[in-house]
Amino acid sequence: MKYLATSKVKKASLALSTVLLTAAPLMAQSAAKPKSALEQYLTQGGLLTMFIVAFGLISLIGLSVYNFINLSKAKYCPDDLKGALLDHMVNCRVRSAIELSASHPSYLGRMMAYALPNIDATRPEDLGRDGVEDSMADFSINEGRKNMIWINMVSLVAQVAPMLGLFGTVFGMIGAFALLGDGQTDPGDLAGKISVALLTTMWGLIVAILAVFAYFYFKGRYQSLVAECNQTAEQLINASIQTVNGDAQLAKIPEGLAV
Repeated sequence: MKYLATSKVKKASLALSTVLLTAAPLMAQSAAKPKSALEQYLTQGGLLTMFIVAFGLISLIGLSVYNFINLSKAKYCPDDLKGALLDHMVNCRVRSAIELSASHPSYLGRMMAYALPNIDATRPEDLGRDGVEDSMADFSINEGRKNMIWINMVSLVAQVAPMLGLFGTVFGMIGAFALLGDGQTDPGDLAGKISVALLTTMWGLIVAILAVFAYFYFKGRYQSLVAECNQTAEQLINASIQTVNGDAQLAKIPEGLAV
């Protein structure tokens, strides 16, 4: 009986050992599973990489949202204001047009409130058009300095991001060469330093490329809105000039030849 019990214990121990030896490689394989994309492309780059991503992307997203909201048609050249001003100017109600413009916070409203007081009724042939256009140009220059600040901030992100990436590259390569200089050839440590160098460069370029696209988009959007406001202002002035000189202009156009 003792011999049978001992034999059973030996068989159980042998089976347990077989299971453990079989499970060990499987556990090692599961422990060595591939890293996630977040670990491979972000956290592995260290604090400098995460700073570049946080500074660049958060700044770019925040500036883009602000510029999207600010560069809207309603804030620059709203259709309702255009229609109301055109009605006033066609009927030569310039004072009413000035009052309406002064009460409207849009770019077009502020520009017309600044420029329309320069209309000169003593010059019916052009109503002092030169003075009005000069005022519009001055207004556009002054407003351009203020409105381009936040668009230029996007350009600043595009310039700073690759410089931070280059700094990370230099920092990582210094660490890699320091390991080689000390005679340490551990592939893991050396790869870690080189990884920091490459990842910071990659993220700096990604942020810079996105910022360049955003900068030219918002700059083009701003220029388009300002051009629309200037074109509308020209139409308003032409409407008043046409009303004042309509009969005189028609008199210059022949309707037929006297026989």
